[in-house]
Amino acid sequence: MWFAAAIGSAILFGLAGWWMKVSQMQNGSSAYLLLGLYISGTCGFGIHAAVEHTLAASLGDPRVWLAGLLIGAGSALGNALFMKALECGPASLTSPLTNMNIILVIGLGMLVYDEPLSGTELGGVLLLLIAVVLVSVRGRAADARIQSQWYFYVGVSIVLFAIRNGGLKVTDELGLESAPILFVAYSLSILWFAWAAWKEKLPANRRTSPSAIGMRWGILAGLFSYGGLQLYAISLETGQASIAGPIFSANSLVVAAGAIVLYRERLSAKQWLAFVMTIAGLILIRL
Repeated sequence: MWFAAAIGSAILFGLAGWWMKVSQMQNGSSAYLLLGLYISGTCGFGIHAAVEHTLAASLGDPRVWLAGLLIGAGSALGNALFMKALECGPASLTSPLTNMNIILVIGLGMLVYDEPLSGTELGGVLLLLIAVVLVSVRGRAADARIQSQWYFYVGVSIVLFAIRNGGLKVTDELGLESAPILFVAYSLSILWFAWAAWKEKLPANRRTSPSAIGMRWGILAGLFSYGGLQLYAISLETGQASIAGPIFSANSLVVAAGAIVLYRERLSAKQWLAFVMTIAGLILIRL
């Protein structure tokens, strides 16, 4: 059950990232995109928690609000920097590399919760680390499409997404329900991006305006984000973080494959090697 949930979480969350890429390619507003994402995601988690009869009781627990604040900060700021990274470099590298947060989640499971790490999982982690080194080495003009700030955006995104994904493992070990925590996390994020969208002051009265494009794809991305994170939380409840986390991180395959096939993103030889090693590392960890 937990393995199927982990696979489903990777597919659904990968599609959420894909809609974010589509919005970016259509010049949609990132602020409106993320506002739409957190609005629809909040609705999804709120309805889910209400159906489970866990929403009202959980909202009276200060631990839920603290966890929601931390996980929400990791999610909101991580997504904001992820969108910035998409503007500065290829999605086919950005998405797999931001999933390097998997290493921090594995470390949490091993060091704090005594979860074992097999030989193949260790090999996968090493491949991911080598991929990061490869893509971090500045090359010739062929790599000029990657702007210097891309490295900063990707690096910080890794840490922030680790807070989101690892935080769900911690709250599960504390016996807290995931849906109310994610409801709080997403609802608090609405405030941040509503302010960011207001600052942009973009026209929203046309279907082709940046705000309308961003909002449209954001609402769709939020629904898939809700489904993916909820399945990921379920897989953590019955599985182990050192396995469920890597499977969840395979969501990058959806974005990377779509960017290469549909948007014809071209990578240099070094970037292709980093991409292949990243995917190989994820596969090894999943074995």
